[in-house]
Amino acid sequence: MSATHDDAMPELRVALFTGNYDYIKDGVALTLNRLVAFLIKRGVPVLVFAPTGPKPAFQSVGDLVSVPSMAIPMRSEYRIALGFPGAARAKLRAFRPTLFHIAVPDVLGYKALKFSRREGIPVVASFHTRYDTYFRFYGLGFLERMATGYLRWFYQRCLRVYPPSESMAEIIRQEGMSQAVEVWARGVDSDMFNPSKRDLVWRRALGIADDEVVVNFTGRLVKEKNTDLVVRVLNIMKQRGIRFRALFAGDGPELATMKTALPDALFPGFLHGDDLARAYASSDIFFFPSESETFGNVTLEAMASGLPAVNAIASGSNSLVVPGETGYLESARDDQAFVTRLSDLVKDAELRQSMGAKARERALTFSWDSILSGLLASYREVLAETGHGRRA
Repeated sequence: MSATHDDAMPELRVALFTGNYDYIKDGVALTLNRLVAFLIKRGVPVLVFAPTGPKPAFQSVGDLVSVPSMAIPMRSEYRIALGFPGAARAKLRAFRPTLFHIAVPDVLGYKALKFSRREGIPVVASFHTRYDTYFRFYGLGFLERMATGYLRWFYQRCLRVYPPSESMAEIIRQEGMSQAVEVWARGVDSDMFNPSKRDLVWRRALGIADDEVVVNFTGRLVKEKNTDLVVRVLNIMKQRGIRFRALFAGDGPELATMKTALPDALFPGFLHGDDLARAYASSDIFFFPSESETFGNVTLEAMASGLPAVNAIASGSNSLVVPGETGYLESARDDQAFVTRLSDLVKDAELRQSMGAKARERALTFSWDSILSGLLASYREVLAETGHGRRA
């Protein structure tokens, strides 16, 4: 994303459409809130449209317009928009947007795309998750090809598509979803997520011995994060006499199953802010074999906290983890490879420390301010190319 000068630029007023902005505190919602805060600070008006739940999970940033929604079957913690009603459209028109940013290609995203084309408003999209891959984890793999076809149709109609990693960008190009692809990476708060947050008192309170190695998994406990593989790998390590403790900072529909399968593991639930930073830094290895991430905020946070990362070969992790240097990348079809990598790290403190230091060093290269400035510059380039939003 190249920089452009703010003066002589068309007026930028952003309408943001997403599937979750404040009812679950996940990586996408936090990233979008950070984006909106940045834009407002830079004097760019923003209006957000999204489903809302009975109670927000956190205080969101900016002006949010709720759209009708319902809980998703089998995944009731998430909601899906049911449409884009007249009242919401009236608020959109009154806002006078000059750019649409669609974060999720759901019903709301589809309606916003149609509206933008009818009104002649430029539209860009960010690519946060491989939604088409979710079907394979719920016995609906036969729908994956159709879902990928829809994504191809959707993103081809956007002037820019912003994936969070170059590896994901290449997939988008190869699968014919878009050629107008620019990487919108993610940053990390390296002051918050820091090895100095390690807390032996906290570990002891959880029953962790000072010399015990903690394997950390942070994220939603859902099948699409490959939780079945996590359980299998950790149990194989236990059966082989590898001494470690597993810590899961997260919650979700797989919680009860995982507690039963891993009776010695620790499940402190969702952690946020300083509590999450302490959990990372008080661990020793990060294990995250999810293939559905397009980036992996939790991996970057763990790396900033000084942990070597053992991840699945996937579009997001490929852009973060340097194999053999900051951790390892293995096939999600190879349980034994994960067992070997994790066991080696558990048994070798010097290797853990060396990789953890390099992981921290790599994480420091991801700066939020420069990343968001690049996205803002790209917005302005889209307006300049289309001539939309010119001041009278």
